[in-house]
Amino acid sequence: MAMTATGRRIRKRKLKAEINVVPYIDVMLVLLIIFMVTAPLLNLGVDVNLPQSNAKSIHEKKDPVIVSVDKDGNLFLTIQGAKNEAVTSEQLIAKVGAFVANNPDVSVLVAGDGEAPYQTVYNVLTDLQTKANVSRAGLMSSPAEATAR
Repeated sequence: MAMTATGRRIRKRKLKAEINVVPYIDVMLVLLIIFMVTAPLLNLGVDVNLPQSNAKSIHEKKDPVIVSVDKDGNLFLTIQGAKNEAVTSEQLIAKVGAFVANNPDVSVLVAGDGEAPYQTVYNVLTDLQTKANVSRAGLMSSPAEATAR
């Protein structure tokens, strides 16, 4: 070993083969605090008042098939301007499916009463799309009333 003029030995330092993880822990804790603070602010379900629309109505060459749902959940079918016909969900699927198979360009509109159970209207739309193979199914609405400004 080498000696200095004062008689001390010079030691060679060994290199450390360790990773300093303290900065990584600090960053992780900062991110944890940020996520803990922001998580309660994220709302998955928010009550929303949907806007009313003054959109123009759609004009088609063929009359649409109209499925009406009254406030008690009863179903009525109107095909090409004929009278409302009370039907069950199975009859609705069979009749609309057969009609749409012959006329694939026709659209099917569901007119749900404002007091009708939403689940009933949703089930009708789902049945039309999945069981009756309707490609163009939508909801029917009335135009928005003019609001005072």
